[in-house]
Amino acid sequence: MGMIETFRSVVELREFERDRAQRRLRKAADVDDLRRIAKRRLPGGVFDYIDGGAEDERSAQSNVDGFAKIEFKPRVLNDVSDVDTSTTLLGKQIPLPLALSPTGFGRIAHSQGELAVARAAQRAGLPYSLSTMGTRSIEEVATVNSGTKWYQVYTWKDRGLVEEMVQRAKACDYEALLLTVDTAVLGRRERDVRRGFTLPPKIGLDTIVDGALHPGWTLDFLRNDPITFANVSSADGGDGSSTAVNLSQYINSQFDQALSWADVDWLQSIWDGPVVLKGIQTVADARLAVEAGCEGIMLSNHGGRQLDDAPSIIELVAPVADAVAGQIDIICDGGVRRGSDIVKAVSLGATACSIGRPYLYALGAAGEAGVDHLLEFFAEGFSRTMQLCGARNVAELTPELVRWK
Repeated sequence: MGMIETFRSVVELREFERDRAQRRLRKAADVDDLRRIAKRRLPGGVFDYIDGGAEDERSAQSNVDGFAKIEFKPRVLNDVSDVDTSTTLLGKQIPLPLALSPTGFGRIAHSQGELAVARAAQRAGLPYSLSTMGTRSIEEVATVNSGTKWYQVYTWKDRGLVEEMVQRAKACDYEALLLTVDTAVLGRRERDVRRGFTLPPKIGLDTIVDGALHPGWTLDFLRNDPITFANVSSADGGDGSSTAVNLSQYINSQFDQALSWADVDWLQSIWDGPVVLKGIQTVADARLAVEAGCEGIMLSNHGGRQLDDAPSIIELVAPVADAVAGQIDIICDGGVRRGSDIVKAVSLGATACSIGRPYLYALGAAGEAGVDHLLEFFAEGFSRTMQLCGARNVAELTPELVRWK
């Protein structure tokens, strides 16, 4: 009896978690863990669409690797018992310098798709961006998120369709437009080429086998409405509801390769809120965005999914911040995987960061609960890194806090 009593005194059995998603999340210590779980749960073609980049995927990797080239210069003996992580972005106060980037086809990761992410974003108090290529509509998202919402615009050749979407976003209280400017044509995403990826997926022997190997995803897919481009139902090229769409052919036929700075003026003329240019990759274009009267820029290479060997985004932050000198908000979009990455970007001059792939990994790994888990991970990591660096508020995140290795 003595041994049993001793054992009981030092060992406490962990309570069994009945929720499967929460059991998976117990093993997810970081974004890489969520990626690993999502890879196991999602069909190969779906995971590769989320995870893949253009051509040799060097830019996708350099976005992440760029943060590892920066180290901190922490200050000690500062009182960090009361840290304020909040900041202002596009005129709105947010609890930490983080926004959720627009991503297409959210429902391929989970049937709730954009709705799950929008709900999680509102709970966290963070801006949520809906993509033109979303699989939930402007109106559907507005019914589940009354917080800060942005709408991302791809410029169709049909300007009437663009104006219709802008007016719908205005009617649903979206607060800013993100004009994506790096997609004159679609980058060559070779994982999708190898898979023959379409939306919705075409059924063949390989997809049948893949579906059988991922029964949770397959049942979720089959029990819900067909996946479509919910915001472009009136587009001449279709919305993916009747025939499977090859993404490259679809985008290259629908998007306007003649997009220019004149279209930025046009968009501002039909919208009375902030306009942010997503896809700025040079100091020169950042300066032009200021001259055009834009309220913000997203330094972004589309997650390395467009032009391979485009610049690592974190390496753009400081030169762009120096050039625009506080005249415009700067969002660092690409490669952010930890709260410490946000500290690095803000210290170099970014107003905030944004994430895309990480929340799709989280969605694929554990649905809406996964996105909640991820956003809490970023918030905790940001606060903890500030404390360990001796910073008490976002204003104290300055270039003196970091250095390039």
